[in-house]
Amino acid sequence: MKKLTLLSSKSNEMFTQLQDCIQGKLKEDCGESVLTFDNTIGKGFLRTIDFNWGVSLFDCNIKLNEETKVVFDTQDLAPIEFIFITKGYFDYSENNTDACTRLEQFQNTIISNKRIAKKTFLFPKDEHLKINFIRINRQEFLQKKNNNVCQLNQLLVSLFNDNNGKTSFLHSGGFSLRIADEIKLLNDVDTNSGMLKSLSLEGRLYLILSMQLLEHKNFEENMNLPEAISKEDILKIHKLTTYILEHISDTVSISTLSAESGLSPKKLQIGFKILYSKTVNEYVRQLKLEISKDFLKNTDLSVSEIVYAIGIKSRSYFSKIFFEAFEILPTEYRKHLKNKNSSLR
Repeated sequence: MKKLTLLSSKSNEMFTQLQDCIQGKLKEDCGESVLTFDNTIGKGFLRTIDFNWGVSLFDCNIKLNEETKVVFDTQDLAPIEFIFITKGYFDYSENNTDACTRLEQFQNTIISNKRIAKKTFLFPKDEHLKINFIRINRQEFLQKKNNNVCQLNQLLVSLFNDNNGKTSFLHSGGFSLRIADEIKLLNDVDTNSGMLKSLSLEGRLYLILSMQLLEHKNFEENMNLPEAISKEDILKIHKLTTYILEHISDTVSISTLSAESGLSPKKLQIGFKILYSKTVNEYVRQLKLEISKDFLKNTDLSVSEIVYAIGIKSRSYFSKIFFEAFEILPTEYRKHLKNKNSSLR
């Protein structure tokens, strides 16, 4: 087992120490640091970027050649960390002990350890890991105007106001594919757009953070649906979203999806409701509409051709649901885009 000991919880200092250990290639641009490596340690990249008011993003897309333990041996006030794993898993303990908590794929997790504790992450060997950490320095964040921390539930209010690091906190919450989708969009932000990239990253990061806070609120208030849904069911539903996208021009029915996944229609509805806050039909319709917007923006296809491409039989019905979703007709939306582009020339 490989062991890395980090002596700071501050993003820039932590990243510098990781760079010394990993010996990869560092690229810095517009406040973003990306460390790429392909050596005896493993392969992949780490990324960090700091925003205002003590909010930072740290994410990784890695595969390690041996089991690796990362220990934070620091007296810093620990950040509050909102963790989401889109691929793989890893173990967490507060005091470098054998009593670990496994953090699972698609599960919303929030942690913060006591100031004197040695936070420990144990990453598995030969496992492809995609992990996002949104880290909040609570002292800086509380200086933010209209931070609205007081409107969170009492558990999180007390955590944000724990300036001495006396409290340990672990929320192993519900599973969400909606958050996974938003993180995918976060990672797909254009890498060559300078200021626009920074603004897009920050906006999407706050959206993900709000979704993680909402999941915690719902979890604590027992608002999740009571029926059980297993990790295997979640993975099947996740695969279904790719199937839906690949068959977007077809009429995708619940019975078709049930046969494709092996899940009952009832389990499908429960799963989509828990993971996407939508019924199956609502999810499929929303996806068709989002794709239609992309066609209207980036192609010269006629509205009738777009309607056919997304598997909707009636142009009038398409215009109706497009207007309900976006408060503009498809033809007007395309006209608006053309006028906007013309004014920029």
